Amino acid sequence: MKFLILRGVDIEQRNKDLKRALHEAAASSHLDCVKLLLSKNAEIDCLKRADWTPLMMSCTKMNIDIIRELIQSRANLRLANKDGWNCFHIAAREGDVEILNYLLDCCADIWDSCSKNGRTPLHTAALHGRVDAVKLMISRCSYIPDSPDSCGSTPLMDALRAGHVPVAETLINEHKASITAKDQLGRQAIHLASQAGCIKSLNFLITKYAADVNVFTEKSRKTPLHLAAKDGHAQTVQFLLDKGAVINTQDKNGRTALHLSSAAGHEVCVDILLRVNDLDRTITDCSGLTAEDLALEPAVRQMLKSVAE
Repeated sequence: MKFLILRGVDIEQRNKDLKRALHEAAASSHLDCVKLLLSKNAEIDCLKRADWTPLMMSCTKMNIDIIRELIQSRANLRLANKDGWNCFHIAAREGDVEILNYLLDCCADIWDSCSKNGRTPLHTAALHGRVDAVKLMISRCSYIPDSPDSCGSTPLMDALRAGHVPVAETLINEHKASITAKDQLGRQAIHLASQAGCIKSLNFLITKYAADVNVFTEKSRKTPLHLAAKDGHAQTVQFLLDKGAVINTQDKNGRTALHLSSAAGHEVCVDILLRVNDLDRTITDCSGLTAEDLALEPAVRQMLKSVAE
């Protein structure tokens, strides 16, 4: 690099992704190259495609030495990319506590930022299962418990839909997060875990915190069983039934879990539901349709007909 610079190469050249030499050096963890480029007055907050700075890229690589070098050379910690993420969001995703602490030491309120969809760094750390980062943010940042993003999702919801039980437990015990908080569709954490087919999160909620297995969503009046059946999560359907889910409950449109799984063509879910003694397959929805009427897949329709016979 010294050879090229001595011969007049433009250090601000961009490649097809609009990256400059400083981007590449930071992303590749080449500290000596970073120092050399900075000594030659390379633009420190240059943007690549999607508005990523060298500091952001070094945060993805979790290289504390390069992060220090860039910040000591006056890199702007507050710059955000096209999604509204700053370097603290990115560091939260990676979960390196040393880097997060350093960023907070350099800019005490860097945590107080949201992406364009209203997500905080705490949401990001929770979604990616970074339990140590979550603990750090609870202790050093002033996030309000159950702060929602633009869809109403809380960090606890994000953790549970992704199956990160240790993060969920930390948020409940140390941040007073609520398992009954609702998103904009009126869904609680148990609904989102069911929709994701995440049995370990469901088991955590039901066995440890007595979450209501038959609770309705506010807008569509769906239970966790409705959501699991609709999305074809067969093992989750069986788990919920074993935990006391009521099989014939109807949603806002009068549909049962059998209606929803039949309409979606989920054979295994339909088979599980058909084996339950209390099932009433003759229930009609608000349009007067049974589960068999809604079944478009030939195999599912045949299963329902066979039971009828």
